[in-house]
Amino acid sequence: MKIAAFFSPKLKLFVEGRKNVFQYLEENVFHKSDLIWIHTASLGEFEQGLPIIERLKNDYKNATILVTFFSPSGYEVKKNSRAADLVTYLPLDTLKNAKKFISLINPKLVIFVKYEVWPNYLSVLNKKNIPTLLVSAIFNKKQLYFKSYGGFMRKSLTAFNHIFVQDVASKKLLNSIHLNNVSISGDTRFDRVLKIVEQDNQLDFMEKFKQNQLCFVAGSTWPEDEAILTSYINTTSENIKFVFAPHTIKKEAIEKLKASVNKNVVLYSEIDPKDISQFDVLIIDTIGLLTKVYSYADIAYVGGGFATGLHNTLEPAVFGIPVLIGPEYKGFKEAEELVAKKGLISITTLDDFRVQMTQLLNSETYYNGTKNVNSNYIMAHKGATEVIVNYIKHLI
Repeated sequence: MKIAAFFSPKLKLFVEGRKNVFQYLEENVFHKSDLIWIHTASLGEFEQGLPIIERLKNDYKNATILVTFFSPSGYEVKKNSRAADLVTYLPLDTLKNAKKFISLINPKLVIFVKYEVWPNYLSVLNKKNIPTLLVSAIFNKKQLYFKSYGGFMRKSLTAFNHIFVQDVASKKLLNSIHLNNVSISGDTRFDRVLKIVEQDNQLDFMEKFKQNQLCFVAGSTWPEDEAILTSYINTTSENIKFVFAPHTIKKEAIEKLKASVNKNVVLYSEIDPKDISQFDVLIIDTIGLLTKVYSYADIAYVGGGFATGLHNTLEPAVFGIPVLIGPEYKGFKEAEELVAKKGLISITTLDDFRVQMTQLLNSETYYNGTKNVNSNYIMAHKGATEVIVNYIKHLI
């Protein structure tokens, strides 16, 4: 990895970021209070764990909250998060690292989010009798735990005091390998997105841009998504405002997207002091605004469903609006369920997109039916955080 880091900026962050972890902990961990350690892989898992982090912060005010990341894409965005007292990378899963790391932080409680199962860390935690939970986990029969040769990873799962899974299928799979310390809690992401609705989502620039017009927001888009969306924008006569919040905000990618739009287009970084009400298309060339921008959408599109992996569909769906996605959504549980219920609309071509937009814009029955599916689905799945926090109260 050190060699590969010379050729990859992301790998360079991955390697360089881990160099000073132990020094950081030695300088910042003070054992005057209990420490609760939450480990997340990346940004998505952090958002998934955030409702639990916030509750622990509120319920255990004297505790120190440590959040660790595996991926630079999570750490770099959230390293200054106020949700936690300490934020750092997790050193690689070697026995030496695990012993040193756990000895330095001496946690009262450890929570791993979703997929994070690191054998050496779990072994050390188990030997020290430190309560350890896996939350919002989801399993499928293709995973190593359920193969005849997966004994090593199965053993790692036994180190958890309790595993909170998202669905019945995951519980049955764990029961099939004789793991019974399992509860179905659901997914904490539903609690997270419901909090987004409750927060102050007002954005002055969106008020000025949208005015009283219909607004279409495309979030976390990739070039494959943008090719379809810009073709539609360039040819439609509908009176719609369009917002792009691309996944990649590198200058070259933003300029390419801007050049592909034939209508009046403006970048977020250019809007002050312009009167942006005169523009048809707004490109958000910064991070951290998308969840609030979704609150202004009448229709949304979530990118990644053509090549790279579908992004978070719950963030726009929670606002009770129709959401369009690309064709590759298998393996994303809530996307599969919402497509089946017709709350998410999967498209494969520009013609598909045109047909769906025509129906949404011209049929009030179709529009309202679609948006109601999304909001009802999310309300029906809330409450995972409460289940997990109630268990923790009896643990520490």
